[in-house]
Amino acid sequence: MNQRIDKITTWLKNESIDVAFVHSSENVFYLSNFMCHPNERLLGLFVFAESDPFLVCPRMEEQAAKDAGWSHKIISYDDVEDPWEMIRTEWKHRSLQEESVIAIEKDVVSYARAEKLQTLSKKVQFRSLDDTLNQLRLVKDAAELEILREAARLADEAIQVGIDHLTEACTEMDVLAAIELAMKKKGVADMSFPTMVLFGEKSALPHGHPGLRRLKKGDLVLFDLGVVWNGYCSDITRTVAFDRISEQQREIYEVVKEAQQAAIDALKPGVRVGDLDRIARNRISKAGYGNCFTHRLGHGLGISVHEFPSVNETNDHLLKEGMVFTIEPGIYVPEAGGVRIEDDVCITEDGAEILTSFTKELVIV
Repeated sequence: MNQRIDKITTWLKNESIDVAFVHSSENVFYLSNFMCHPNERLLGLFVFAESDPFLVCPRMEEQAAKDAGWSHKIISYDDVEDPWEMIRTEWKHRSLQEESVIAIEKDVVSYARAEKLQTLSKKVQFRSLDDTLNQLRLVKDAAELEILREAARLADEAIQVGIDHLTEACTEMDVLAAIELAMKKKGVADMSFPTMVLFGEKSALPHGHPGLRRLKKGDLVLFDLGVVWNGYCSDITRTVAFDRISEQQREIYEVVKEAQQAAIDALKPGVRVGDLDRIARNRISKAGYGNCFTHRLGHGLGISVHEFPSVNETNDHLLKEGMVFTIEPGIYVPEAGGVRIEDDVCITEDGAEILTSFTKELVIV
């Protein structure tokens, strides 16, 4: 963790910035190994160019921060104390200039908290910290990859649990509950996002909501799920058929599978991110379903289930070894249903490692 903070410190010095205020739970975790969801309470990590960092958290979380390995100063507060008064006191000890430059996560820090930061010096200038943190988190180290592999393995298991619980007239919620119970028994405290189990026509909704829809013969079943393991997320989608499958459904499935494989075959360092989306989208468009692929090809994956980069056709960034993201083309046809196939991938020295491994051959339950 200290190496990560050192990189922020070096960046601050190079950019002539006095301090970084890291506010999001995910980025605080990345830099400190301390995960905290404080709700409306203040969580913050102050990293200075010329002095030691300090962490701000609710007093009820202080021991958890220490247990996570944070060895620098902690400013903790209870629900009747103003943490900003304590921060101001600590700020004065740092002998900062009357004019301070503060790097913040512009997409995260609220206007109210930006106003509080402005009270720390007579004059404050803000700079963006977002791109720097995105670039740091973009390339995963060996320890992160080991955790992501285990998160992916558990996601594979969860898909099998879902398939095993498909019976005629069961509801989407029945299957969802079975999946999440099985994961709890494996030690998974949280899913990466609300688990999706969608039957029949509802599978054509890319972000549909599971409910009491009952399973019928001839339905497509779309599973989209992931687990959080040691602070890192997995994300997998598989689509299966129940009892039988129509010719159109089979065609859609094969087109999505081929489109995904074409994008996976192109994975290696130096490839333009946007070209992956173009490769998959062109395959789907040639089959006549271009208007039915309504979202980007994928997204970065790590501490957040959606993080940098966005795998869309306009992204000109180049793939780097250690990047982890999803490849998830889909075709969504009202009434017939939808098919999405999603895997988690990691760029290697000369290609890619596919972290999720559940079969992509058409499964008819």
